[in-house]
Amino acid sequence: MARPKTSSNETLIELFLDMLAAERGASVNTLDAYRRDLTDFSAELTAKKDSIAGADSDALRAYLARLAQRKLAPASVARRLSAMRQLYRFLYSEGHRGDDPAAVLEGPRRGRSLPKVLSVKQVDELLAQARNAMQTESKSERLRAARMMCLLEVLYATGLRVSELVALPDSAARRDQRMLVVRGKGGRERLVPLNDAARQTMKDYLALREEANAAQSKWLFPSFGESGHLSRQHFARELKELAGAAGLEPSQVSPHVLRHAFASHLLQNGADLRVVQTLLGHADISTTQIYTHVLEDRLKSLVRDLHPLSET
Repeated sequence: MARPKTSSNETLIELFLDMLAAERGASVNTLDAYRRDLTDFSAELTAKKDSIAGADSDALRAYLARLAQRKLAPASVARRLSAMRQLYRFLYSEGHRGDDPAAVLEGPRRGRSLPKVLSVKQVDELLAQARNAMQTESKSERLRAARMMCLLEVLYATGLRVSELVALPDSAARRDQRMLVVRGKGGRERLVPLNDAARQTMKDYLALREEANAAQSKWLFPSFGESGHLSRQHFARELKELAGAAGLEPSQVSPHVLRHAFASHLLQNGADLRVVQTLLGHADISTTQIYTHVLEDRLKSLVRDLHPLSET
């Protein structure tokens, strides 16, 4: 048997990440998540005087056990295990390992948790608070409030991922279009409808930007940060502040929760699960099926109200 090639932990991780980017079209956010997980794995192995190239199945099991001791949630442990499995599958196929020590590992048992969802009333309260915040004499504060209003309206109207939302181009608001072309995970493009409220809010926000003589930018939500556009973390912080001001529990409100609200409210009003899958940009219907609890409630109501033998 050919002797496996040996390289440093950092080199092997970068080779794996290069493959994800080149062959699977992994996004920057996905690559960063893999890098964080595998760097932690590498550091643990190094502390035990071991390496990615030399670790056996027992060393990997010991690492997973230490994650549990560190009180990581089962979902986080399962994500680390998935990264390790993919890494070692890649190393084996490329000849950096003569075996795959992660193939025999079992992950933690996880219950499938339901997504946090805001009610329609709670979303209305958020929007009302954002609208009220625009009633200020300060131009800079009004522009900031208009940006939040625009973010909220577009997010709730489209169900975009927060990374897709903050990276919308400036041109998205300059065309009188009823559809957004969104580039999602893996570089996949999809069309997402825009309602009248979202389109108008985008126009109003852009007009305030121009009135404030803001610097030209290719982004709809520009920032002075490295990316050039508003960061996900900044938006999440401002959204929690808005939630608190609206009388909602800030810990229960996030951009992803609004994405869940978009999907759940569509299903409650009769949308098909496959349509919601397309709008959310899910590659697999199984990902969208976390919302089946909404369908179950609606089906029970239909049977109760429409079945001839149901009690009245």
